[in-house]
Amino acid sequence: MNKNVLLLLTLCFVLFSATAQEPTRWRGPHGNGVYDETGLLKSWPEAGPQVLWHFDGLGEGFSSPAFANDKIYLSGMVDGQGYIYALSEDGKLLWKAPYGPEFTESYPGSRSTPVIVGDLLYMYSGLGQVVCMDAATGTVKWKKDVMKELGGRNIQWGVTETLAVDGDKLFVTPGGEEHTVVALNRKTGALVWSSKALGEKSAYCAPLVVKLPGRTLLVTMLESHIVGIDANTGKFLWSHEQPNRWSVHSNTPLYHDGGLFCFSGYGQGGVKLKLSADGSSVTKEWFSKTMDNRIGGAVLVNGYIYGSGDNNRVWQCIDWKTGEQKYAATGLAMGTVIYADGMLYCYTDRGELALVECTPAGFNIRSKTKVELGTSQHWAHPVIDKGRLFVRHGNTLIVYKIK
Repeated sequence: MNKNVLLLLTLCFVLFSATAQEPTRWRGPHGNGVYDETGLLKSWPEAGPQVLWHFDGLGEGFSSPAFANDKIYLSGMVDGQGYIYALSEDGKLLWKAPYGPEFTESYPGSRSTPVIVGDLLYMYSGLGQVVCMDAATGTVKWKKDVMKELGGRNIQWGVTETLAVDGDKLFVTPGGEEHTVVALNRKTGALVWSSKALGEKSAYCAPLVVKLPGRTLLVTMLESHIVGIDANTGKFLWSHEQPNRWSVHSNTPLYHDGGLFCFSGYGQGGVKLKLSADGSSVTKEWFSKTMDNRIGGAVLVNGYIYGSGDNNRVWQCIDWKTGEQKYAATGLAMGTVIYADGMLYCYTDRGELALVECTPAGFNIRSKTKVELGTSQHWAHPVIDKGRLFVRHGNTLIVYKIK
């Protein structure tokens, strides 16, 4: 065989293998609610975007879909049992497999979005059980109950954390007095390191992995503090106080150019922290009382943060550098937000679905519709994949054509 052809085939294999082992992430490919899709509609038909298909029967739950291996994965609860559902690209059920008991108290149902890395899938139940499954069949490979095995403590509305992955390390927050944040070997479930950090409970936050030149940093929010931990060693590096009334800090921090924006609801607001060059410390740059989103996330686009408030029930734009509020707008209830191709996709807790221009000049709603299918709260974060908008509402996944 020609040496150049052999080299090309080898490079293709290496690239394919690397891509196949790239973990799926909470809130899109970059973990920040920003999607790279282009050529999307700038307005929708009067009746809303076309519904391509919908899948009913997911049970109770709040997870978003995850995409890998030409499949769509979701979690849901039926009769107290948690299940992973694997759907085809056109919405057909391929398999449904149990991962264990789920949270059945206030706001019952599955909480976390499954994470897929190659041929393995990871799920964290609202009762504190980490489960590794075969992504092709749903067969359970291993389980670890971090409440029983690591002294974890559950919280009022059930632990809620889409797991983060870096290489062979799987990060989870048991919230124990000794084992507050841990790294597990994702192949076996064995404990790699444990950080006591501040010994606080978890706070519904999916952690963020930040790649710095000299360190990989794990950032998460505990019941009263934002914390930074060395992701390779588990060394506790720094903390910043961030309390609120119910110890709920469910928004994954945003990272850009050495800065972290960490924000919480119930009137708390958001703080911009500046990381030192090696990630070993932080300094406060500014604080925004108005950006107090509870569970809907925010996006950073071209130097501006967009999202809705909680006590401050407006949609707003905040300057990343200064914290200055550029606008505060009514017209939609509070909710979740993602971004793609110049537009914000806003999904409110009243079931409104809106397409909004992404500009600091003002909150211009281009199109709006109502999510009528599904059940319970409108809390799941939407996802964009291959020109389609995926909205999970309780027992139903709805797929809209947006390209």
